Amino acid sequence: MKCLSIDLDGTLLNSEHEISDANVKALNELHELGHSIILNTGRAYADVIKLKAVQNLEVPIFCINGSNLYSSNRELLFEATISQEDYQEIFSILKGLGVGILIYTNYGGFPSTLPPLHGKTKAELDTLFQEFNYDEILEKDNLKIYKLIALTHYDQLEKVEIVKEVLAGKFDISMASSFPNNVEITSSEAHKGKALLRYQKMMNLSFEEIIAFGDGGNDLAQFEVADISVAMGNAPFHIQQQADLITKTNDEDGFAYAVRHLLPLLKPIEEVR
Repeated sequence: MKCLSIDLDGTLLNSEHEISDANVKALNELHELGHSIILNTGRAYADVIKLKAVQNLEVPIFCINGSNLYSSNRELLFEATISQEDYQEIFSILKGLGVGILIYTNYGGFPSTLPPLHGKTKAELDTLFQEFNYDEILEKDNLKIYKLIALTHYDQLEKVEIVKEVLAGKFDISMASSFPNNVEITSSEAHKGKALLRYQKMMNLSFEEIIAFGDGGNDLAQFEVADISVAMGNAPFHIQQQADLITKTNDEDGFAYAVRHLLPLLKPIEEVR
């Protein structure tokens, strides 16, 4: 049994944030052949299950860069959190650097999760972050903090490296960028690659081969543990350099193309017809 670990945004999802018919067909065929399919994403669980195509898939879902592991029947198997003490210190540092801040918790994302912010203007984002009362988060009962995202405008990308430099080595955290303008901060136990190894051990599985698909900086963690890594044609050059294979873009059904023509695990669609 091969394991296919697949990122969502920029990978399995196209620019309309949908899973194309060609990709759905490939997923279903892979499932029928007995391969293990895992959605391995930076998204929160609530933002994953909103996707209609995902609702029809009975596959494990690893969310928030491996902070939350859900089984194929949606049972929470594992969660990794950031302590409130570390959260408060990291938050203060990010606030001082003048970046936007998103907080992912067991109560949801504050002031939002990332997907709903796609397409927002610079002014709209500034207003969102400036007007939100972050103090209310810590007042919640049994609060669990899974991730902070430091978000910059595309004309301030230098702040991404500043955030990483300032936080490096000071906390028990992992840092990665799902997009060029953000830094995702999670527990050191939350890591797309560690999540794959943890799941394999928890479920007493032995994958014949791990094949990881991705397009962003947070996918390098799963590339590290994969036997074969596949970067999307729309991935930044430095991500493509770290991959074994480069497929077509997410708007060209790059996932389906990879499993039919590059690996190949399925017959090319012409032969199926």
